[in-house]
Amino acid sequence: MPAVTLRDIAYRYGDREAIRGLSLDVEAGESFALLGPNGSGKTTLFPLLSTLAPKQRGEAAVFCADLRTQADAVRAVLGVVFQAPSLDKRLSVAENLLCHGRLYGLGGADLRSRVTEMLGRLGLGDRAGEAVETLSGGLRRRVELAKGLLHRPRLLVLDEPSTGLDPAARSDLWRYLQQVQQEQGVTVIATTHILEEAERADRIAIMHEGRLAALDTPANLQASVGGDAITIRTADPAGMVADINARWPGADAAMVDGAVRLEQENGAEWAPRLFAEFNGRIDELTIGKPTLEDVFIARTGHRFFGSQPEGAA
Repeated sequence: MPAVTLRDIAYRYGDREAIRGLSLDVEAGESFALLGPNGSGKTTLFPLLSTLAPKQRGEAAVFCADLRTQADAVRAVLGVVFQAPSLDKRLSVAENLLCHGRLYGLGGADLRSRVTEMLGRLGLGDRAGEAVETLSGGLRRRVELAKGLLHRPRLLVLDEPSTGLDPAARSDLWRYLQQVQQEQGVTVIATTHILEEAERADRIAIMHEGRLAALDTPANLQASVGGDAITIRTADPAGMVADINARWPGADAAMVDGAVRLEQENGAEWAPRLFAEFNGRIDELTIGKPTLEDVFIARTGHRFFGSQPEGAA
């Protein structure tokens, strides 16, 4: 049974179509990243999955419960960590969890036991009595995670969970996510625009302009690019693209966001050829192994950052 099933999902804000015919499955027990820059549609998908917004077209289910007709059943197995903080900063860490647990009908010794368990799992046991407002950003996100897991959901959905965190705190957060996934069998879905963060997931759905651009494991996505990525900065990128393809048919050079780009098995062997042929026209040449950004470029024709329209969300 898939944890999440989406079929031909579409969502529109006025005249703007934020999601366009999205279909995918998320397997139970896996960690799944929805990766995309601003405007890609991943943030719109979050309120749909968390039952905060009604779907406008398509079919969606969580553990076979329909998101529209069985929303209460979905909420019972769902944990949510929002991008914006949802903690009461004036309450203590434990008080925030106790309030959340009561909203889910928990109480008494069971609730107190669960609070103690979650604080221990997330390394917050010695912070239980401290006011949230005194905690660092990384510790607050841990409290958010503890709150989202308190009622023992089968699916945990997180919207840009590392927003505002430094690299060390971000790494800690994902280590805790992997821990709860492996130890408790929780399915984890996280939206993110951070490439390195998405690489930690079992599978990645890359979104672009509301559509699914790619879906696979991080390793398979990077392997799909093939060879080394060669990027050339020059005053006349269009002219150099034409000249490279004329000189070496099959090179498949292309212009991507004002630079020349081609992918070849042995990038180091191509560098001297390019410099010999175009001496004086190359301002900068870089060679690198395929990354998730290379996958994004290969599938969309745009660089990951700066590819979205002004004002997109």
